[in-house]
Order: sequence, then C-alpha cells, then structure tokens
Amino acid sequence: MSAASFAMLSLRNVLGIPSAKIPIDATTFVSYVLPPLVCYFVVAFLAVTPQTRTVRVALWPLVALLALRAALSVDISLGKIGQIFNNFFVLFMFSLAVRTLDWTLAKGPLVRHLRPAMSSPSTIMDALDLVSNLRGHGWEWSPAHALLHGASHRALLILVPVGVIPEGSTIFDETLPFPVRYFRATIISALTAFTVYAFVQMVYDLCTIPSILVLRQDPAQWPPAFNAPWRATSSSAFWGQRWHQFFRHTFLLGGYLLSPILGRAGIIIGTFLTSALWHVVLITVNSQVEIWWILVGLGMSALGILAERAYCQLTGRRVGGIPGRVWTTAWLLLWNNVLIEGFGCPALDRNDEYQRVEWKTKTGYLTEFAASLEST
Repeated sequence: MSAASFAMLSLRNVLGIPSAKIPIDATTFVSYVLPPLVCYFVVAFLAVTPQTRTVRVALWPLVALLALRAALSVDISLGKIGQIFNNFFVLFMFSLAVRTLDWTLAKGPLVRHLRPAMSSPSTIMDALDLVSNLRGHGWEWSPAHALLHGASHRALLILVPVGVIPEGSTIFDETLPFPVRYFRATIISALTAFTVYAFVQMVYDLCTIPSILVLRQDPAQWPPAFNAPWRATSSSAFWGQRWHQFFRHTFLLGGYLLSPILGRAGIIIGTFLTSALWHVVLITVNSQVEIWWILVGLGMSALGILAERAYCQLTGRRVGGIPGRVWTTAWLLLWNNVLIEGFGCPALDRNDEYQRVEWKTKTGYLTEFAASLEST
C-alpha cells in the first residue's frame, strides 16, 4: 500500500467516511450535511464580529474536514439520472471550505455597507447575507463592478430546455471539410455559451423575484448577474466585469497560491486553473472528462489577458474600441470551441448506455440546429 493510499484510508477511518456513499435521508442529513452547514454559519458570524480571528483560524480545519466528510459520504442523486446533484453537492462543499478560508484569513471583521431600507444593523442578518452572497455585493471586501444597477434591474423569465450529450460525442464532425467543420463547431459552442448565460440568468431571476417581493429585500441587493458580455472590448473586461462574478473570490483564492511564484501573472493563471478544476467537477465526479481540453480552453483565456497586459505595457494603451471587440470575439470563439469540446466528449465507457453527461444546456438541440444550417 502506498503512502497516499494509507493516508486516505486513515483519513476515512478518522472521519467515519463509509466505503460507499449513503443515500440522503433525515438521519444522513443530520449526521453528515448539517454539521458543515452549522460551522459555515458560525464562521460567517465570527467573520462579522470583531476580535475573533484566532477562533476562526482554530475552527477552519474542522470546517474543511466536515465538508470533505459530507462530500465523500452522502449520495443525493436520484439514481444514475441524478448524478448531477452529487456534482453540485461536492462543489457546494468545496466552495464552503474555500469561502470560510477566505473569511478566516481576513485580519479584521468583514463590514457590510448595503442593507435593506429601514433596517437596523444586525450581526445575525449580516452573517446570513454573507453565507448567501457569493459575489460579496454590499460588502467592503468585494470591489464594485460594472454590474451594480440594482434599482433598474428587472427579472426575466427564460425557459431553457435541458439537453443530454452522450458519452464520447464531439462538436467536430470529421466527415465535413475543414472550414465547414470548424464553422459548425463554432456555431454550437457560441450557442452553448448563450444557453449557459440564459440558464444562469433564469435561475438568478427566479431567486430575485421572491427575495424582493416576499422577503422585502432592497432591489439594490440584487444587481444583474451579467453586464452584457457580448459588448466586451477586451478579454479582461469580459471575464472581470461582464461575465457573472459569482465565484470570483473562490477562484481568486486559488490564484493567490501562484502569486508568490509568478506575481500578478500567477494570480491570473491560478484563477483560471482553479476555474477549470471547478468546471471539471461540475461535469462529473465519478467519471473522467477531457480535462486537458478544459485546462487549455480556460488557460488560453488567461493567456489572452496576459497578452493584453503586455500590449498595454508596450504601447501605453489599453485594448479597447472596435479592434478590441474584434480581438475579444475571435479569441473567445476560438478557445470556446476547445472548452466546449472538453465538456462534450468525456472519456467514459462507451459500452455502458447509462453513463451520460447531463448538461444544463440545450447542446443536443444546438447540434441539430447547426446541422440544419449546413443543409440550407
């Protein structure tokens, strides 16, 4: 037995992790899921309370271990068709551990400066807002972005069908001529990106409506999820301001790990590498995916931002205007093909008809749509 295997076995024994995941029920929830959730809120409460950093530092290892225990022990799927729920659960526990680490490392208490009108400061309500506020909107630790148009924000209800991509599929049809093959792949990947945009916006708007109408929250607490990403005139603006920022701080914390080695460039590269790993887990936990496609697809986005920084240092001018929009569109479309290919062709057992990758997109329909374009 290798040292890594022995360490993993010992960790499983210490944490009480079963050899096979346990289906979710009331007992499993109380035993495995509730403890990290309680710790999550406790750390948030301590994070908004002065002079509690020592307690936070002492508590965080327990939070991380409880999150790991829940992720490895609980099965919340509804059979094989619900595997995507397990994926989201693992990502939630990962985000829980990373967010609490971020709060633990803060030197002082986290300060909230945006509250509903006519409300008085409350440590409990601040902690509740902190655990549910992924972007940190209304908190001093989150810089203001161009998305802050809360008062004018209106909810849109967008219905997006759910598609399924069978294992081993690809957006590149090798039976087609080279130009047509890549034009078709670009159509599929571009429409997939817009579908992801629509789905995220739909979920966000469905949360916005009851929060404002029922919970009486201030509209300023719910700024738009996106800021017209199709108007981006640079890769930096696209990823830093116009695409959604829900996991910005989670990914940045991963980027900071490379900053001592590569400086500012390390933050950018590490952030996109963390994002790539996050998306790999999103697609599948128990099966392999084409991780290199995803690493290259998102890694080249980091390279594009670094290229823009180099251009600015050499010329003294930022990338922007019409040339910047052409550059950004071309760069994103080029490497989005690679990214979508990584999502679309996982290395699964082709003989198992039940092994599928469930996508919250309508890519299955997009393939038919792209094929119909070729016949016209």
